[in-house]
Amino acid sequence: MKHEHIIVGEGTQYPLKGLLTLPDLEDHPVPAVVFVHGSGASNMNEQVGKLTPFRDLAEGLVHHGIASIRYDKRSFAHGFKMLRDKSTVITVREETIEDAILATELLRQDPRIDPDRIFIIGHSMGAMLAPRIDAEGGSYRGLILMAGTPRKLEEVMAEQVDEAINEMNSLLQRLAVMRTSKLICRFDGLYDLTDEEAKKKKMGGGTTLYYFKEMGEHPASHYLTSLAKPILILQGEKDFQAKADRDFKAYQDLLADRENVTFRLYEGLNHAFVPSVYGRISKAKKEYNVEQHIGEEVISDIANWIKTASE
Repeated sequence: MKHEHIIVGEGTQYPLKGLLTLPDLEDHPVPAVVFVHGSGASNMNEQVGKLTPFRDLAEGLVHHGIASIRYDKRSFAHGFKMLRDKSTVITVREETIEDAILATELLRQDPRIDPDRIFIIGHSMGAMLAPRIDAEGGSYRGLILMAGTPRKLEEVMAEQVDEAINEMNSLLQRLAVMRTSKLICRFDGLYDLTDEEAKKKKMGGGTTLYYFKEMGEHPASHYLTSLAKPILILQGEKDFQAKADRDFKAYQDLLADRENVTFRLYEGLNHAFVPSVYGRISKAKKEYNVEQHIGEEVISDIANWIKTASE
């Protein structure tokens, strides 16, 4: 295994540090994956607490002969700069999609990578965006969706806030989360707003309602139902952010009987595909501060699926 430091978007306004992980002693072009982060500002390992999902996957897949590229998310590396740029209203295109496509092009230009065997691995919100990234320039051999959902982001967020409030024991804790709940109420009538109206309504952290409106007008379901290429959908049974009985089932209902789609549900695993500790959204910070790593079962399933989808 070898790591090479790369820059995604070199020469652009927002260059991103990254790593290309390659298998040793390969005398022919190898398959590769591009990792796409979940929501929020994340480094190239998608680190949350003591968990590093993308590093685990990259260092696991390389032992199966699969290369990968991972990079700091734009909002992690250039968050303040993005907010200062008044010429652009931030959407998922600026935050995620553009850089995923640039990373993919880096792989396609590398003679050690087979350009016809490049896959996307989207985690959480990255899984929600992966079908759109594929359609808007990624053009992958196949899609791997980890802990995602075909539902809309604002619907999932509202549900998570309600659940967190119900789990809180103290009044102070409940009041703190209820402040977020007040922001969630702004989603009412979201799609009745014009783009300009949505751009003027702030959601905090530099985000406007247009961020959600623009994403919601490009739903994953729109792309997934028209895709014939291989799709692998993975879900942790104890995930308290993307739920097995809501989000994973929504994928199953949407893509029932599709021969190009494979489903995998992992008993006891959480949103980061490691064993669940507390199993409650209100305990997420503590859950992710227990050092664990993605196990070989998940990595082998992905690797074997990639090899089959490459045939």
